[in-house]
Amino acid sequence: MRGKVLSYDDSLAQGLISGDDGMRYGFTRADLMGGARSVATGSTVDFEASDGRAVSVYVVSTGLSDKNKWVAALLTFFFGIWGVHKFYLGKNTAGVIMLVCGTVGWFLVIPGIAVALISFIELIIYLLKSEQQFHEDYVAGDRSWF
Repeated sequence: MRGKVLSYDDSLAQGLISGDDGMRYGFTRADLMGGARSVATGSTVDFEASDGRAVSVYVVSTGLSDKNKWVAALLTFFFGIWGVHKFYLGKNTAGVIMLVCGTVGWFLVIPGIAVALISFIELIIYLLKSEQQFHEDYVAGDRSWF
């Protein structure tokens, strides 16, 4: 049966799949097949239903969007003080705040320094997160800062 991963908590090693039949099935890391150790929310999976649980879960497509952490990191490095990486990730309010502080804010010095520091910290965070964590926090999730 096919389904979509509704959630997966890597620290608990368990998740929830919505099957094509409209039912929800729980699964654990041990149910993941094909060498997978984790699965992204929104991934399409193929699985067998057994006693209300999903077993033999194979990832068909990852569900990760075209928003890439490496592109976000490069945009942060080169254009971070203007918030270009925020616009790339769809966080427009945060992008406007950084754009204003990164341009007009330099006249007051403190806002300009603050956005430069924020963009540097975000660059480090983007590089340290896994692709799945990045996707869950900044693309699928509503996290705009750090």
